Amino acid sequence: MNIHEYQAKAVLKEFGVPVSRGVALLKAADAEAAAKELGGPLWVVKSQIHAGGRGKGKFKEASAGDKGGVRLAKSVDEVKQYAKEMLGATLVTIQTGPAGKQVNRLYIEEGSDIEKEFYLSALVDRETSEVAFVVSTEGGMDIEKVAHDTPDKIVTFSVDPATGVMPHHGRKVAQVLNLSGELAKQAEKLIGQLYRAFVGKDMEMLEINPLVITKQGELKCLDAKISFDSNSLYRHPEIVALRDTSEEDAKEIEASKYDLAYIALDGTIGCMVNGAGLAMATLDIIKLYGESPANFLDVGGGATEEKVTAAFKIITSDPNVKGILVNIFGGIMKCDVIAKGVVAAVKAVGLQVPLVVRLEGTNVEEGKKIIRESGLNVLPADDLDDAAQKIVNAVKKG
Repeated sequence: MNIHEYQAKAVLKEFGVPVSRGVALLKAADAEAAAKELGGPLWVVKSQIHAGGRGKGKFKEASAGDKGGVRLAKSVDEVKQYAKEMLGATLVTIQTGPAGKQVNRLYIEEGSDIEKEFYLSALVDRETSEVAFVVSTEGGMDIEKVAHDTPDKIVTFSVDPATGVMPHHGRKVAQVLNLSGELAKQAEKLIGQLYRAFVGKDMEMLEINPLVITKQGELKCLDAKISFDSNSLYRHPEIVALRDTSEEDAKEIEASKYDLAYIALDGTIGCMVNGAGLAMATLDIIKLYGESPANFLDVGGGATEEKVTAAFKIITSDPNVKGILVNIFGGIMKCDVIAKGVVAAVKAVGLQVPLVVRLEGTNVEEGKKIIRESGLNVLPADDLDDAAQKIVNAVKKG
């Protein structure tokens, strides 16, 4: 689960992390009051969308101007003007794709006198099962480009969960960023605060880009991007309350109601599979035969008929879907349950596109019989390769 920048900064502030003062708003009419509350003389007007690259982004609407999704304002009137231009407009960044995202929220923040910019992030290192920090002197830039062009400017280290952050971690950050004296002490304190926030809120990723030194000699997190482990949200109702569903795909929201692992993609073949590994293999083989998957959907090992029916309805609600592949290897999941769910869903929503079903494993004969006797126009498949070829051919024939 992702949250907006202003929400991320509020979370970090709970742990003492230094952030700039700011005011979030939903209406342009509130911009003047927000600017006066902060006092100026400089303000930063920031588009709030779940995507990076906002500063370099471009608005689709000509009325929104061409100054990007993050703008420096030097007067209250400029704050009002930018808010009016940006709210409701569609911002296209390197992460949104060409469709862009509509800006429904703004964050008006006090300006900062920046001396230097750095990059700092924390994430879960799957190899070591530890929280890893990534530090670089190249702040304010695309870290992927830095990693590609100058990998020596990126330093990574992990924190042992048995000890937590130790003084040497702070010294490491100070060394990488060439900080000394009071700034080195601030870096050591900051690493401890960020680590406690990361672990305490069950984060998956925490990115500060840029982390800055102000001309007043302070370390400050000028931007913050946080994503949380969805499997741990039950422990954090205060984080769940921050969810902005307008930033999410409607199909993914519906899938979450049934505890389905669903991710919308931009292809033409809808997929319903059980098991993440099998699902990935299914997506790969569809690409191998010349088409693209419209989604990743793992119904899980203990899906009910209701869950399968919901999954099928979500797939068919995507207008880009030109064919559907159901690929089930029954272990805990029983093939007859899948078959009943597919039949129920098709009868409920209809079937306007080709459907290929491959069943194998527990109760496979019962499942095949249910499909066979349903009267549905379903193409049976013997194995994954056969299923992929059949659905791709059916889609290409139109």
